[in-house]
Amino acid sequence: MLDSLKKAVCQANLALREYNLAPFTWGNVSGIDISEGLVVIKPSGVAYDALQPEDMVVVRLSDGTPVEGKYKPSTDTETHLELYRSFKGIGGVAHTHSLYATAFAQARLTIPCYGTTHADYFFGSIPCTRELSDQEIDGAYEKETGCVIAETFCGTDPLKMPGVLVAGHGPFTWGETAVQAALNAAYLEEVARLAWMTSLLAQQGVCISQHLLERHFFRKHGSTAYYGQDKEDKE
Repeated sequence: MLDSLKKAVCQANLALREYNLAPFTWGNVSGIDISEGLVVIKPSGVAYDALQPEDMVVVRLSDGTPVEGKYKPSTDTETHLELYRSFKGIGGVAHTHSLYATAFAQARLTIPCYGTTHADYFFGSIPCTRELSDQEIDGAYEKETGCVIAETFCGTDPLKMPGVLVAGHGPFTWGETAVQAALNAAYLEEVARLAWMTSLLAQQGVCISQHLLERHFFRKHGSTAYYGQDKEDKE
């Protein structure tokens, strides 16, 4: 079942280790087959070194019920499912505890858009959610984590801002595919590192102008993008 998606999700999870974003087993990536209403996700606590496509777990988008797999799904599964329900158009979700992005999350700080490197991938400052209430933590905690992310993005296009910091927790990213979600996790970590270094050099760092932000973001994304090669040129 969903063999190609399992392979892609496994590849994306292994990419977290390749990008140095997931020490130990601290991370997970999922992908969705929206037509089937099924999500493929990393198994809980399984070491990356041992991970194979057949180890991926298939769950239902509607209620998280396991459909296939010999392992339990990631403990963050309900967060992933809530993001798929809330953000139309995304095909993959990634979660890490990468060093610099997690430091911003623990400090309850947004990541300001200080420069064009950031603007190439995120359309503005990367937000940090509010803290979950005691009631939310004691209840359906993982689902509520997804809900607080969706709440933070009310009125924001998640495909223009493919990442968030969960206060006191860490980063989540998403994309049109599982592999893109993992890439966006790498981009988020790099811009978090740059922002941290910028704040050390200039405590009153200045965000770039909206005009420059738009120029850099849209030259890579959307109908007016011109960065890279045309598909025909690459074939």
